[in-house]
Amino acid sequence: MGWDVLLLPLPADIASIDDLPADHEPPPVGNRSEVHGALEAAVPGVDLTDPAWGELLGPTWGIELGIGEDDPVESVMLHVRGGTDDVLPVILRIARALGCRPFDCSAGDLLADGDPTGWHAFRAFRDRALS
Repeated sequence: MGWDVLLLPLPADIASIDDLPADHEPPPVGNRSEVHGALEAAVPGVDLTDPAWGELLGPTWGIELGIGEDDPVESVMLHVRGGTDDVLPVILRIARALGCRPFDCSAGDLLADGDPTGWHAFRAFRDRALS
């Protein structure tokens, strides 16, 4: 069971998805080669052997990167597994490198620097569900 975080190119000045106008159409993240280049620069060691589905392994976590088949890339979905907070700065680094904002699909909130609330809530839910 993974925590899903959607990376979208959203305006920096919004505090919530609810702040977007109803007709908002986010621009693409970029073309596939730009996205791959940004990922490789931000997180060396990312495995992009499958151009649509990357993988990044850390000491206590793993992230699968759903890049998709489309070019340009419209969004990137992160499927996060693990149990420690050291994955959060990596998620934020990936989002910044792609010019995106991270959206916590479980909580329905944008992630903020230094706020592990959504990650902690997901882990608590996951641990209850698996026990």
